[in-house]
Amino acid sequence: MPRLVLPTGLVHRSFVAAMDELRAEGQGGPGDDSALGGTLRHYGSRWRDRAVFETYVAEVRAAAHPAQPHSVPVTTLWYVEGTDYLGRLTLRHTIGTRFLREYGGHIGYDVRPSARRRGHATEMLRVGLPYAAALGLESVLVTCDTDNTGSRKVIEAAGGRFEDERGGKLRYWIATGRIRTDAARV
Repeated sequence: MPRLVLPTGLVHRSFVAAMDELRAEGQGGPGDDSALGGTLRHYGSRWRDRAVFETYVAEVRAAAHPAQPHSVPVTTLWYVEGTDYLGRLTLRHTIGTRFLREYGGHIGYDVRPSARRRGHATEMLRVGLPYAAALGLESVLVTCDTDNTGSRKVIEAAGGRFEDERGGKLRYWIATGRIRTDAARV
């Protein structure tokens, strides 16, 4: 059964194959300004080198506790089944920049092309919400492109409440299930 885990070197071969699939569908090209696109351009085929991959895993894990004072902490979880990499979920601990508040949101996710249409994105988002709650977030902003029907359905299945559209992005808020303990007292 697939599960969310911290990035690990145990999925090296499968991860490299997944990144090849994403590049084959056009992600990571010059016009791809997504975080995934930038990562694909930066690492490209260098991930095949085990040492480079292990360094990448360490960097991704360290992003949850950035050394730079103005960096947004990001927890990345990989969705794996055994040693098979299926996808990833990124959880920004805050949306403290204008870009994140308007377009990026708290949570992003992607599923490798060969594993799509099996409910993995829906399950990743559902299982990822308690991680957000553990960070103290009562609700999270999740966005998708206006023409990404699959992602819209994933967000809505997780309880996403539509807020608005901005700059080609649909914006939804999802309650994490965290109960406020600092509620106003009488």
